[in-house]
Amino acid sequence: MKYSFLIPVYNRPEEVDELLQSLTAQSFSDFEVIVVDDGSSLPCREVTERYAGRLDLHYHTKPNSGPGQTRNYAAERARGEYLLILDSDVIVPPGYLEAIEAELQREPCDAFGGPDRAHDSFTPMQKAINYAMTSFFTTGGIRGGRKKMDKFYPRSFNMGVRREVYQALDGFSRMRFGEDIDFSIRIFRGGYRCRLFPDAWVWHKRRTNLRKFFKQVHNSGIARINLYKKYPDSLKVVHLLPALFTLGTAVLLLGTPVCPYSPLPLVLYALLVCLDSAVQNRSLRIGLLSIAAAYVQLIGYGSGFWRAWWRRCVRGKAEFEAFKKNFYQ
Repeated sequence: MKYSFLIPVYNRPEEVDELLQSLTAQSFSDFEVIVVDDGSSLPCREVTERYAGRLDLHYHTKPNSGPGQTRNYAAERARGEYLLILDSDVIVPPGYLEAIEAELQREPCDAFGGPDRAHDSFTPMQKAINYAMTSFFTTGGIRGGRKKMDKFYPRSFNMGVRREVYQALDGFSRMRFGEDIDFSIRIFRGGYRCRLFPDAWVWHKRRTNLRKFFKQVHNSGIARINLYKKYPDSLKVVHLLPALFTLGTAVLLLGTPVCPYSPLPLVLYALLVCLDSAVQNRSLRIGLLSIAAAYVQLIGYGSGFWRAWWRRCVRGKAEFEAFKKNFYQ
């Protein structure tokens, strides 16, 4: 078998249904699907049973241990030459596997990943959040949108790796958040070849409201410091920008009583984001929502970064001791 899809899921049966439906439309058919419920209180067994006979589908359940360990559980049961790792909140286009096959035929590699997009059916807020996570003005284009990158670090929402490489690296670590970047770093350090497949993209639903989005990116900021403690050379200038933005925003707002024009840079940035998103999405409403999403993305990540820096770098706490409540609830 050529490909095995590994899909960890936690309390998201409706999303799994949409993902499995999209897999039935693949033009390339040499694959299996392994769905693992990670201690869900809302299991998706009934959803997977609907696809019996339509997909080579295997469903498993296990106690909750986080997404990384759940992917490892699925990988142990996979038969494919390549393991394709997807988050449960994505939908794949019909040509997804065909695009991967074409890239591997053109230039083989050990690991790969693709970008993400917003589907037309997504809500305006989901499209705004997608903009905040993929725009040059928010993330600098480091999430797979650019073809020319010195190194591309696949993320677990859309990642592929040869099974032999996965096994050689012992899969994902026990990190609860940032485990996909940790895995990508170990892929490079192991001397394996990793590439961006720009045409192997997915529709990625992400979070549905700003509160959930803030929690997600706040944990990403925490994970960046945890990765820095593990791999000091992994911290790049671009990773510091949200933290500097957060600090700068606080300084500008606190300076308002002294200088009424102090928040002007924040207003100009909001206008830039609104205009760019409105043009890209052809919607002024999404442009306006993107202002809130962009600020949540940057300040959420930045505040998590500063919080982790204080607890781990200044106070010297260990990873799990410092943030047990964030990742283990």
